Amino acid sequence: MKFNPKRRTSNIILLISAFVIVSLILWNTNIFFEKFKQEERLKIENWAAAQAEIDNAPVDVELGNLPVQILQNNTTTPMILVNKNGSVKTHNIPPDGIQDSMQLQRTIKKFKNENEPIPMTYKGEELAMLYYGNSEVLNKLKYYPIALLLIIFLFGAVIFFFFKTNKASEQNKLWAGMAKETAHQIGTPLTSLLGWNEILKSEKISPEITKEIEKDIDRLQTITERFSKVGSVPELALHDIVSETEKAYQYLKRRSSKLIHFTFGSDIEKLPVLLNPALYNWSIENLVKNGIDAMKGKGNIAIHIEKNGNLVHILISDTGHGISKSDYQTIFNPGVTTKKRGWGLGLSLVKRIIEEYHKGRIKVLTSSKEGTIMQISLKAVD
Repeated sequence: MKFNPKRRTSNIILLISAFVIVSLILWNTNIFFEKFKQEERLKIENWAAAQAEIDNAPVDVELGNLPVQILQNNTTTPMILVNKNGSVKTHNIPPDGIQDSMQLQRTIKKFKNENEPIPMTYKGEELAMLYYGNSEVLNKLKYYPIALLLIIFLFGAVIFFFFKTNKASEQNKLWAGMAKETAHQIGTPLTSLLGWNEILKSEKISPEITKEIEKDIDRLQTITERFSKVGSVPELALHDIVSETEKAYQYLKRRSSKLIHFTFGSDIEKLPVLLNPALYNWSIENLVKNGIDAMKGKGNIAIHIEKNGNLVHILISDTGHGISKSDYQTIFNPGVTTKKRGWGLGLSLVKRIIEEYHKGRIKVLTSSKEGTIMQISLKAVD
């Protein structure tokens, strides 16, 4: 992958800009919170002054409406008034909010930690101490920065997954384009090979030779067809799952080492399934070749077909070194491989063919040091 300094610089600028914006929002939120808290304290100081004036006003002096309105307007801030003689009054606290003296002391301590107590004085004499907590609005405002950060985080996650999905889509298009171009490039020499084979037949060459050449030409045509279908929706038609699986099995058996012992079995004789034979056979071949690689070219490969309800299971087993249980899912991801020279595309391609194109399932059924069993499940058509 080529290093792109411009793209990296743009990402750094974008990251710094996002950090600056978030910092400014949090800074302004903190300023707003402190300003709101100061206004809250000024309101409580006015309340304390009004309460002191009412409590100590002479009986024969008529008070204005202002002190009374100040007391009546504050209905949100919880307050505890401790008089000089030790008596206690609560304001804006539910009746069951203070049930005993211990809870009262805990509440006073809590209020003291939240806000500096306000001494209530009248004509220079301290009469009581007012403890108050944060109002409901102020308490909610405290959590605003956290909510804001959460929203920003979620927004960032959405953007990240959008770009990740977009990148994956671009990569899929790239692989599909490469596959189709490969199919196109193979087509030209393939046509030439067909012509040369016909010439060999006319030259009275041994029929066995031309017959084997025809098999290899057919194989190349099959490969070309497979690559041409990558990236497009393949056509599915009813085919016998048993015969199609056996066809792939026989091809691999004839072209594999004699050190590999192949076995094929089926609980059913014939079963129609919606298939694209070229892609399905490609999947079987990939799974068998993976098994051969896991056995290092020596061991047993078995293919077995069984029916369970409306599903048909194709089991491909080998006697290789096995797969770690923690890797059961990741081995189907693109780029994941245990081979030194592998690209990690075989199993991911199989998964796409089986699950996306054929609407089936593929999984590691069992795996241990004695070997691995891969299971393909497809819907049968009765």
